Amino acid sequence: MHKLQKRPIILWTLWILIVPPGLYLIYQYFPPPDIPWADAAAYLAFFILACLLPMNINGVPTYLVQWLTVAVFLKFGLFAEVLLSQLTMLIVILRLRTSESLWIRTPFNSMMFFAISSLAGLSFIFAGGQIGSLDLGHIVLFGLLFQMVSVVSNQVILYVYVRILGEHKDFFSLDTIWDFAIAFLAFPLAIVLYISETYIGLAALLLLGIPFFTMAAIMRMYNNSEKVNSDLKKAGEIGHQLAARLSPDEVFDQFVLQVADLFQVDYAYVIDYRDGQLITLRKYEDNEFQKIDAEPAKYNEGVAGNAIVQNTSFIFDSKAQWKGMETSYIKADTESLMTTPISRNNRIEGVLVLGSRSKHAFVPHQLQILDILSTYFAVSLEKAGLVQKAIAKSERCGLTKLYNYRYLDEALEKAMVRVNNGELRNLSVIMMDIDRFKGINDKYGHQSGNEILVSLADLLCEIVGSEGTVARYGGEEFVVLLPNYSKELAMLLAENIRKEIEKHDFMIQNDLDEDRSTIPINITMSIGVSSAPDDSDDGMAMIRNADRALYIGAKQAGRNKVAAYTK
Repeated sequence: MHKLQKRPIILWTLWILIVPPGLYLIYQYFPPPDIPWADAAAYLAFFILACLLPMNINGVPTYLVQWLTVAVFLKFGLFAEVLLSQLTMLIVILRLRTSESLWIRTPFNSMMFFAISSLAGLSFIFAGGQIGSLDLGHIVLFGLLFQMVSVVSNQVILYVYVRILGEHKDFFSLDTIWDFAIAFLAFPLAIVLYISETYIGLAALLLLGIPFFTMAAIMRMYNNSEKVNSDLKKAGEIGHQLAARLSPDEVFDQFVLQVADLFQVDYAYVIDYRDGQLITLRKYEDNEFQKIDAEPAKYNEGVAGNAIVQNTSFIFDSKAQWKGMETSYIKADTESLMTTPISRNNRIEGVLVLGSRSKHAFVPHQLQILDILSTYFAVSLEKAGLVQKAIAKSERCGLTKLYNYRYLDEALEKAMVRVNNGELRNLSVIMMDIDRFKGINDKYGHQSGNEILVSLADLLCEIVGSEGTVARYGGEEFVVLLPNYSKELAMLLAENIRKEIEKHDFMIQNDLDEDRSTIPINITMSIGVSSAPDDSDDGMAMIRNADRALYIGAKQAGRNKVAAYTK
């Protein structure tokens, strides 16, 4: 059995052996006094309310219940405090959002809280502390011992458990400092509550509880406001980063990465809405992009389809809320989902689906942030598309759609750098010129000549394929850039190109004929070849060498030939 599969079995076995027998022994040796039902109900209600109003400290929800548990211990003894701590554990693990399942967290946290209560309570008792004492010095001294043992044992147990799992945890960290600070700040409240309740009864709970819970509620609202402001600021930064991306793929990837990090999700999916279908474009799971294996779905099916049909965003807190929907592309262990349509120019273009293994992983304000980010994404995607079109237009020949001289010049210089630093063994250039092309234009018209250039460009791309880069150098001249091609291999390819062109029928419409009849035309090409590092270590020198081989070695030798540059 796998190590992770054994962990729940081990934890529950230990829980059965430790917690129930431990509770029985504590009850037998340290029985609680008779507790009036009104007191028990008041403390329980007070305690549950404290658990429902945690404070957010350093980004972590903190449950300020220590002052209640200490007061309960001082008044009612160890057994009552252990039961109260177990109730704390249940409320906390149900409210706390983590990726670890309740099946694992429940036994571990129950044993940890039981151990902390037992160690602290027994330290208090064996050191001479008296339950129900009203001596202030005695209460402070032994109460402080109880609190100190509680905090230290909590940190030690967590540290040992994390190290047993093979993970790293610093014993002294910012979280540890906060735990100690909160414990000792809450201690005076515990003493005041205990003494006040002893003398004036349950009214002390109201006198101390009203200001405490009011402060907790205000702090909670303040923290929520700070969280919203923080997320809005991060959303603005993400928007700027998306706007800086120049290609649609970069925008897609950056958007998914940033959103997954901002909302701390386990899964993220970008789904395109096209021709009545939903097509998955990005699949991001457990911090990695995954291969797309989802089949297209109908536009109105599943969680994504629901967002499209209703044109609104949704949060699903648990699997039970979306279980009946078609979600084959979503991981089986997903619990919470957040979805939002992606619109551009008031038209839905797609859907973003975020998933978490934890229940109740998302809050309403995050949905508003996601709407803003989706707008940034759509605008940035459109901008990147326009930029790519502008770049393509500046790098491509408008007639043949091949790369132009500007692009070739940059590509050649980059390739030469790779040759000179040893990344490429060889680099070859094939330069070609159509023989007697002026005569074709004069006889059939320039439009017919353009048709030949377009067809020739397509033929060259078909022959060269992915082996090299084909560019129109100017007029009727074409260049092929061939990384890792020796001069001998480049000569073989050039000869193959020459033969293919020589036997190819180029179909044109005779512009100078009144009927503009379609006729086949045959052409030939003269070709020159130059290579690096044999012939040169400079890009433009390679072009000049290939051009020299073309005109001296091929054109002047009778045309329709392949010639190599020789020094």
